[in-house]
Amino acid sequence: MTELEEIYNSYFKDVYYFIYSISKDRHIAEDLTSETFVKAMKSIESFKGNCDIKVWLFQIAKNSYYSYIRKHKKLVGLDSVPERKDDFDIEKSLLSSEESMKIHEIIHNLSEPYKEVFSLRVFGELSFRQIASLFDKTDNWACVTFHRARNKIKEEMRDY
Repeated sequence: MTELEEIYNSYFKDVYYFIYSISKDRHIAEDLTSETFVKAMKSIESFKGNCDIKVWLFQIAKNSYYSYIRKHKKLVGLDSVPERKDDFDIEKSLLSSEESMKIHEIIHNLSEPYKEVFSLRVFGELSFRQIASLFDKTDNWACVTFHRARNKIKEEMRDY
């Protein structure tokens, strides 16, 4: 077994778990772990031994992750974006039977895809990513569509 294979076998899981801990995404962690070891193999001659090899690999992994984020900054996970709080909370109003009936009536009269996206998010408790995949759209589309539906319901409820 070569020295590079030994390094790979010894530190693969550590690098994977490190990237997973900062990305919270299994696919990103898998891709960037592979990328980390490719970069490490290409630049092993530059490793001076001033630090532990694991620290060096983590530094490469961290830099790879930040490069990935810069390249994909428009693809921020929308589930991690906090929703803006306001006076009228549709989800809580569903608990009141009178308001609930009015909201269900408004939802029923919404045009598509607003009706379905809102229902999937609130009643189905699906993430924006899951809703997007159902419609073969982006996470951003699902988020925007949900918030537009929510705003339409709020406007109708103000008249109520």
